[in-house]
Amino acid sequence: MKQILQNISSGETLLVDVPCPQVKSGYLLIKTQVTLVSLGTERMLVDFGKANIVEKARQQPDKVKMVLEKVQTDGLLATVDAVRSKLGQPIPLGYCNVGTVTAVGKGAEQFGVGERVVSNGSHADVVRVPKNLCAKIPDNVTDEEAVFTVVASIGLQGIRLAQPTLGESVVVTGVGLIGLLTVQLLRAHGCRVLAIDFDDTKLELARTFGAQTCNPGRGEDPVAAGMAFSRGNGVDAVIITASTKSNEPVAQAARMCRKRGRIVLVGVTGLELNRADFYEKELSFQVSCSYGPGRYDPNYEEKGQDYPLGFVRWPEQRNFVAVLDMMASGQLDVKPLITHRFAFDDAPQAYGLFTIDKTALGILLQYGSESTRCSQRNIKLNESQRFEASKPVLGVIGAGNYASRMLIPAFKRAGAQLHTLVTTGGINSVIHGEKAGFAEASTDIDAMLTNSSINTVAIVTRHNTHARFVVQALAAGKHVFVEKPLAINLQELAEAETAYQQVHRGRQNVHLMVGFNRRFSPQIQKMKTLLCNVREPKSFVMTMNAGAIPAEHWTQDTEVGGGRIIGEACHFIDLMRYLAASEIVSVQARRMGDNPYQHITEDKASITLAFADGSFGTIHYFANGASNFPKERVEVFTAGRVLQLDNFRKLKGYGWPGFSNMNLWRQDKGQAECCHRFLNAIEKGTESPIPVSEIFEVAKVSIDAAHQLRNQS
Repeated sequence: MKQILQNISSGETLLVDVPCPQVKSGYLLIKTQVTLVSLGTERMLVDFGKANIVEKARQQPDKVKMVLEKVQTDGLLATVDAVRSKLGQPIPLGYCNVGTVTAVGKGAEQFGVGERVVSNGSHADVVRVPKNLCAKIPDNVTDEEAVFTVVASIGLQGIRLAQPTLGESVVVTGVGLIGLLTVQLLRAHGCRVLAIDFDDTKLELARTFGAQTCNPGRGEDPVAAGMAFSRGNGVDAVIITASTKSNEPVAQAARMCRKRGRIVLVGVTGLELNRADFYEKELSFQVSCSYGPGRYDPNYEEKGQDYPLGFVRWPEQRNFVAVLDMMASGQLDVKPLITHRFAFDDAPQAYGLFTIDKTALGILLQYGSESTRCSQRNIKLNESQRFEASKPVLGVIGAGNYASRMLIPAFKRAGAQLHTLVTTGGINSVIHGEKAGFAEASTDIDAMLTNSSINTVAIVTRHNTHARFVVQALAAGKHVFVEKPLAINLQELAEAETAYQQVHRGRQNVHLMVGFNRRFSPQIQKMKTLLCNVREPKSFVMTMNAGAIPAEHWTQDTEVGGGRIIGEACHFIDLMRYLAASEIVSVQARRMGDNPYQHITEDKASITLAFADGSFGTIHYFANGASNFPKERVEVFTAGRVLQLDNFRKLKGYGWPGFSNMNLWRQDKGQAECCHRFLNAIEKGTESPIPVSEIFEVAKVSIDAAHQLRNQS
């Protein structure tokens, strides 16, 4: 199938072949019939992509600050790589989609195969959309009408925040696509409407929808027009749907409003406000968020948890339904807003209109792709590639940020033969598959696992899938590299351990490896060499300045990410186990106490480990530190000597004969060496780089520590 992507590094709009996505629980697969180009949002993304690096920085000063902080902690070279990687990832365009349901995931059975639906799916032959972002289309609403639903819901949410009543005077500033839809919806509410814009063509449309108009470009004064329109009382509300850097729309809105009037910002404007304008009239100012309550709430959008109707009357999906009802009744007429139609395969031409035709409003992309193109789950990226079966031939599941930036390049540098990259959505498998040099991109995990050409599998997915994929890959006779953690609960861990034992009872020399890369970093290797000559027990202090992650992020979800102790602190449990070179005999964990200031306390904790040889150490995992403080520090005290490693860049020795420091120009956490040793063990038939007994030991200790923290009273 094909999909439109935007290269935010170059500004190029791409129509690329990608595999058809997998359906999953709570989601629908939809074969697209028509999509609408959202001129405001998509033009902004295209313009940002075409801007040079200095202009990009000016547009995102908050990101510049983050980059400068990363330079301080991780170094210049690592930061440059991270920025280039981020800018080099194309993003999908579009969020106004109409199509036919082709598959229904578990929990989304209120929809049926063959039904017409509207969704916020992107510009693609097939889209996968969560059920709460889909709505059924009434029979008397055409596909071309329904495709305006999502963008109309943006205007509707702004209206709901303004709370207009019948007979009120309301100004709409900026009558592009959303503004014109807002005008009609306000008229349906029984409001008198004044439309303000610099474009006479759009103002003419606004007049046909029942609005009075004002064009500042012709010398008309918006404030005077608003006061006259309100019969000298001041307007009841202003809804700003314009997109501009100017502060004028908000300033004008304040001056034309009556006392205790309402201003709602739906679009984008400058926000340098004059306090006096707002203070004297006690004006209300609110920024509207997209198409309603539920937006950016993963529980609503991704998990499908609807809000109780009695408490949240109009979340996103119910706003979609309301707009469709308005279309069905004839109160919302979108046909005059359609200015251009393009075949989907000619989509790049549509984006050329942004700079050529300023009168463009509703640009529709029409789809008529054959079923075979839409159902493809595998895409050939390199037809000529050949593989040597006696060496590792790699299939990778997952291509998120860590996989694409760090792990896949590390495997490539280590000499892996890259066969298939699998993702459930398909886009990342093509983007990162082509960049890395994979032979195929796919969304079919089962096909990859049963492919006899692939003898090694790397699993870099969300944590709750790791153990399941490990079991499947081992059962298929593959060597397995799984990014930490191996499992997020004891049941999963037991299943993975059983699967491994079953394979080895069958005398298959299959390797199981977890991506505990830090033990392979050059500075840790130096520390290991120094510590090997010390017989006395060691005392360890390891500090992770982990940084805050929102409570709603998937890594904080104990059912999905397992929490940050299991998902991240396990790195340092393994590292301490490696440096101690002794079995862990006890674990004690203590987190921050419950308090009204911190919703998440598990990621502010200390874990103390004791070892069979008398060594002990404490891991401080803190998510409440400063971002410009080093992220990771390792300290070892033994035999009157100290080793201190800061952020895998600066290693200092105190009291060590012949050793004082080992500093690196570039941060090295051992990813490349970790992959190299794993591949080398497979090729030469030697033992795994990390003993399997230690892998399971560390996993059990990590889960035990997390359970102690959760049960803390």
